Amino acid sequence: MPDDRLITVAIHTYDHAVALKNLLESEGVNAVLQNVNLSHPAVSSGVRVRIHESDLPLALRIIENTDIFDSLKSTEVDGALNPMILVPIDFSDYSVKACDIALHLASRHKTHITLLNTYLDPYLSGNIQLSDSLSYDIAESEMRRTLDAEARRLMDEFIRKLRNRMKLNEIPPVKITSEITEGVPEEAITEYAKENKPQLIVMGTRGKGKKEKELIGSVTAEVLDSCRFPVLTVPESVNLSKADDIKHVVLFSNLDQEDILALDAIYRFFSDEHFNVTIVNVPDKKHSKSGRQAADALKGYCELHYPRFTFTVADLSLSSIVEDFNAIQQRQPVDLIAVPNKKKNIFARLFNPSLAHRLLFHSDIPMMVIPV
Repeated sequence: MPDDRLITVAIHTYDHAVALKNLLESEGVNAVLQNVNLSHPAVSSGVRVRIHESDLPLALRIIENTDIFDSLKSTEVDGALNPMILVPIDFSDYSVKACDIALHLASRHKTHITLLNTYLDPYLSGNIQLSDSLSYDIAESEMRRTLDAEARRLMDEFIRKLRNRMKLNEIPPVKITSEITEGVPEEAITEYAKENKPQLIVMGTRGKGKKEKELIGSVTAEVLDSCRFPVLTVPESVNLSKADDIKHVVLFSNLDQEDILALDAIYRFFSDEHFNVTIVNVPDKKHSKSGRQAADALKGYCELHYPRFTFTVADLSLSSIVEDFNAIQQRQPVDLIAVPNKKKNIFARLFNPSLAHRLLFHSDIPMMVIPV
């Protein structure tokens, strides 16, 4: 193992360097400043922010996503700061499946889950029209109260069933909080995540036989495209119920720095697991060749820095992504798909058509989409 030397991640003016150092250290990355003019620090320029090389993936993840990490607001539970796992639900069977996995993950991370249900006002959706403005206001107010009351009744019943299963030791005992909101579901989920900074969002999806008909343009797909927090999708028919069931992870890769950030997030989140990871090279249109040398270099880096995981490399063709993926799955069943979500809302254009969307609609495998 090479020495864990200090490397420079940024060069800023003094004030900006101090701010970056404080941000990194608030997220557990030790940082030091060099070339500071101690006599006149305010006018010093070219201050280096240096970290240990082993912390590079996490530091890059923080620096590249200051919208996530800057001014981080965690949820306070029992007097301690504790980021939660967000589970949007519609009280369906696949919402139950998503809750099961979210509760197991929350138990491992000693945190809690927040259930979020959003109802859409039919007046806002254009399904009801009234010509008289007074009648409209009265009817709208009554309808909102009715929808809100029904959502809260369903939420109370949903939580009661979960707590009964906790008593029977079917699921781990984890604190549950809930929120009811009005609006467009995908927008409400994204906005709630921005305000409350969840550690992870877990969303249930229908089985693949129903997805192509019912999920095109769905809430899950919209959240995958727009949300800047990790999202785990859980198909209703999957047998997975806890992290211990994950043995084989497929990471879709462009062989660039973002892939390391995504893998680093998985390694930290599943801190006690030993996965077999297949790094799948999906070339872009400009570089359609395999890039085997780059893939082998990435594999070597991963073997050095993520010793709990074992790694193999495979290639996909742009013209047969689903078929090539099925061939990989036949060699070893895939328990989790990991896809880096490029920043600046270009996720839907990362692959054409979107790789994550195609796999979401054609597969009954949980998928973790990670902002990088």
